[in-house]
Amino acid sequence: MKTLLIKDCMILTMVEGEKLFLGDIWIADGRIAKIGPSLEEEADRVILAKNRVAMPGLINAHNHASMSLLRAFSDDLKLMDWLDKKMLPAEARMTREDVYWGTTLGIAEMIASGTTAFADMYVHMDAVAQAVLDSGIRASLTRGMVFLEDDGGRRMAEALDLIDNWTGAGAGRITTMLGPHAPYTCPPEPLQGVIELARKRQIPLHIHLAETIEEGEKIRAKYDQTPTEYLHELGMFHDTHVLLAHAVHLNESDVALLRGMRGGVAHNPVSNLKLGCGIAPVRELIEAGVTVGMGTDGAGSATTLDMFAEIKAATWMQKLKHGDPTVLPAEAALRMATIESAKLLAIDHEVGTLEAGKRADLILIDLDKPHLLPVHDIHALLAYSATGADVDTTIVNGEILMYQRQFQTLHWEEIKREATARASRLVEDL
Repeated sequence: MKTLLIKDCMILTMVEGEKLFLGDIWIADGRIAKIGPSLEEEADRVILAKNRVAMPGLINAHNHASMSLLRAFSDDLKLMDWLDKKMLPAEARMTREDVYWGTTLGIAEMIASGTTAFADMYVHMDAVAQAVLDSGIRASLTRGMVFLEDDGGRRMAEALDLIDNWTGAGAGRITTMLGPHAPYTCPPEPLQGVIELARKRQIPLHIHLAETIEEGEKIRAKYDQTPTEYLHELGMFHDTHVLLAHAVHLNESDVALLRGMRGGVAHNPVSNLKLGCGIAPVRELIEAGVTVGMGTDGAGSATTLDMFAEIKAATWMQKLKHGDPTVLPAEAALRMATIESAKLLAIDHEVGTLEAGKRADLILIDLDKPHLLPVHDIHALLAYSATGADVDTTIVNGEILMYQRQFQTLHWEEIKREATARASRLVEDL
């Protein structure tokens, strides 16, 4: 049994009602065995964490990690120009190896900025799974499926292969979902088939919803419904766990349809801002009892995978939208990026808070910085001032993935070399 003792840190458990306290965390066999002041347990390794805050690792509830290879390649364009003229042609060139190295680059950025788990939807998902396995991070993986043309069942076969072959891999670090891409790319018959399969096998669903005004117009013209009404009529919210990415353009009736759903919404504020998509009704969803977590979307749109940037954007957008600085306070935004996102990935029984018995997924944040002193309100300090660069140590399943800003499981020079070469080939002449 491997053991790790983190000493003299300020502990922010993110358990509702618990305040910051000075103490120790004893980790054994990948789990938090004890947490509290002045622990005396012996350990194989001891980390002295004075001036560090220990908190749950951030959980990125919606991402396309391999799009890190397309970071800053097509910014400042309208959404359809961004997609049709830049993203899709570059993505069409991606090989399995490109996806592996793009994902590894994305994972490196996430580990370096305090993310310990992420939900990913893409292609060549076995390569994504291998990158997760090699790096030590935690992930919920989904093969994205578009049903606009007959592919002979290839996408569905790949989705089921991912679920059957990778669920539970990496000492339980890999979980899986079914991923119909979006209402406008999934006609009723195949989408209903995916929903029925998810219900029968109790597999969670991961789907984009109402990211743009154009999506709503397409669904309205074809089915005389909103995208949310379309999914609701097909039974998606009945007895299935669903992760809805974006959910920007919801009306009052749409929000009411989501009330009581299993799963919830992954809010992606930076991507929505950069692409001019709009501001999601986060306050309204939360007031309706819908779980709202947080994600980055892919670096092709968001450019950054730093979840601290998302935390700032999420709370500031809601305050601006409602003209009320009390809306979505700092602690609520931090909860969205930790325990609420864990609920979306259906792993909140294992991670998302620091509690004895849970998996040891946590980060240490270095407060010995000019912009992080003094400590009046730790939630406000972390939400409004901290950045991913302030993360000193990242731990997943009790394994140290980064220590004092140095990767422990990844080889940065190799990642840099492979990612640079592959990115150049993907965008040549585009």
